[in-house]
This record gives sequence, structure tokens and C-alpha cells, in this order.
Amino acid sequence: MKTGYIYIIECVDKSYYTGVTSNPEGRFWEHEKGIGSQYTAKRRPLKLKWVSEEVDIMTAISFEKQVKGWRREKKEALIDNRQDILPLLAKLKKGEINKMSPSSSSGRH
Repeated sequence: MKTGYIYIIECVDKSYYTGVTSNPEGRFWEHEKGIGSQYTAKRRPLKLKWVSEEVDIMTAISFEKQVKGWRREKKEALIDNRQDILPLLAKLKKGEINKMSPSSSSGRH
């Protein structure tokens, strides 16, 4: 059974790209060289922000689809190893997150 990895890349425009691979280092190299995807090719330089090893490639693909649908705040909680607040963020509406966040004035988007 092939191991799958989910990864999140931060692009130069501060957007996030989420992907899945069996070789995170090789896949990030492809993104850095502009051959990983059209999205990241236009938004270099890139930073690899988060990688998670999943049990198998099918589990990784399933989780990747889920993460791709998340708002920025949930992706940042994952990157910051704050899985404990993911359920709360899932329940809040977009405007409510900015009201409760102590770092909302930090300039981080």
C-alpha cells in the first residue's frame, strides 16, 4: 500500500495551494520549478507550510478534497497545529471569525 501525503504550500501572493502526493519533497521541487501546477507556477516563490502523512493514498486524497474546501482560517489552524479549534471554526460564519480573533489586526490574511 502506497503512503499518501497532503501538503499545503503558501504562494507569494499569500494564497494557499493544497495537494496530495506520494513524494512531498519531489512534488514541492516540481512546484518550485514551475511544473507542479499552473496555479503555483504563476505564484512563485513558494513556501511549504504543512505536510501530513496519511495511512494510504486514498485516505490522503479524501482528506485533501476536504481541506481544499476549507476557508483560510481552518487551513491556518491546521498549519499552526491547532486542530483543537477546527470544529469551532467549522461552525462560525466568515464574519464571526474576525470578531473573535485576537490576531485579526496582525495583518495576516
